[in-house]
Amino acid sequence: MYQITLVDIAVAFIPVLATVIIIGYWSHSTKSALVAISRMLIQLLMIGYVLNFIFDANSQWIILLVLIFMLSAASWIGLNALPVDSGPLFIYSFAAISCGGGFILLFISQGVLHVDPWYQPQVMIPIAGMIFSNSMNAVSLAGERFYSELDHHQDFSKARNIAFRAAMIPLINALLAVGLVSLPGMMTGQILAGTSPLTAARYQIIVMCMIFSSAGISAALFLSLLKYRITDRQ
Repeated sequence: MYQITLVDIAVAFIPVLATVIIIGYWSHSTKSALVAISRMLIQLLMIGYVLNFIFDANSQWIILLVLIFMLSAASWIGLNALPVDSGPLFIYSFAAISCGGGFILLFISQGVLHVDPWYQPQVMIPIAGMIFSNSMNAVSLAGERFYSELDHHQDFSKARNIAFRAAMIPLINALLAVGLVSLPGMMTGQILAGTSPLTAARYQIIVMCMIFSSAGISAALFLSLLKYRITDRQ
C-alpha cells in the first residue's frame, strides 16, 4: 500500500478547510467544528502509538481495561445530544451499551470469528470500536428524539416507539446502501490491503450484522431504562 506522508495529510485538509469556511459563513460559529477536527487529528495520531503498545503487550488485562474505557467514553459521548442533565443517565447509557454491544462483541468474536485467544487485540479492539460507536450513535439519536417527543406531550410508549424508529433509520439506510452506494470502511481497507473482494464482502456482512443488532439492542435497552426517569421529568 502507498505510505501516506504528512504532506499528503496536509493536502487532505484542504477540502476540510473549505467546509469549515462554509460552516463559519452560514452558522457564524466554527468552534465546534474546529474542536472536533483538532480532536480527531490528535486522537488518531495518538491512538497509533497506543495501539502499537497494546499489540506488543498482548495482555488480557490491558484489553479489558481498553474495552472498559471505550465503553465509558461511548456511554458519556452518547448523552451529549440530550436536552437534559446527562449525569444521572450515564449509568443507563453504560448499561445499555455494555449489554447490547458487549453481548454482540462476545457473540461475534467467539461464535462467528472464533478469536483465539479471546483477547487478541488486533481483532477485539477494531470490532469493539465498530460495535460501541454504532451503539453510542443509536443511544444518542434515540435519547434525543425521545425527549423531543416528551416535550410534544407524547406518552412514554409512543415517544419510545418513535425514538427507536428514528435511531434505526441510519442503520437501515446503511444496510440498503451497502454495495450499491458505498463500500464500507472495513471492506475498503481489506481490498486496499490486497484481500480478495469476496473475502472482504463476507467480513463486511458480519460487520453489518453486528453493528445493526448491537445498535438496535442498545437503543432499545436505553429507551426502556428511561422509563424510570419519566417521573423526574414530570
